[in-house]
Amino acid sequence: MARTLLINGKVHRVNLPDEVPLLWVLRDELGLTGTKYGCGVAACGACTVHMNGEAVRSCQVALGDVSGAVVTIEGLGSPDNLAVLQQAWADHQVAQCGYCQSGQIMQAADLLARTADPTDDEIDDAMSGNLCRCGTYPRIRAAIHDAAARMKAEA
Repeated sequence: MARTLLINGKVHRVNLPDEVPLLWVLRDELGLTGTKYGCGVAACGACTVHMNGEAVRSCQVALGDVSGAVVTIEGLGSPDNLAVLQQAWADHQVAQCGYCQSGQIMQAADLLARTADPTDDEIDDAMSGNLCRCGTYPRIRAAIHDAAARMKAEA
């Protein structure tokens, strides 16, 4: 069935079965490969994107259930104009292998959209579903605190 999707502010037309996961639509149909496949069962968070402003696991969202706007890591910022959170990530050298980082950043962006100045416990709680095999959790927390401070200073 043909569907019209709003991804990163651009309209896309896809003709795929309703049961195809959003993850595969993004990666295979639209070429937005920043969203990663990790586990396929929403346990690792590597495929996190925003749908209508809320973090969701794209491996578990069927195309037929997509509604409203979807934002991927590619829509959060650009190489020439990083989002505040992406810049904090780079400044704190969060990524090691980097595989989980787009999902981590999208989950952190969701947290900061809801909580302007999160505590360590709020960060840990919000990020608990995003796994990092390299164990950069202290740097993730530091980058989130830094991004929150930068965003507060810009407001």
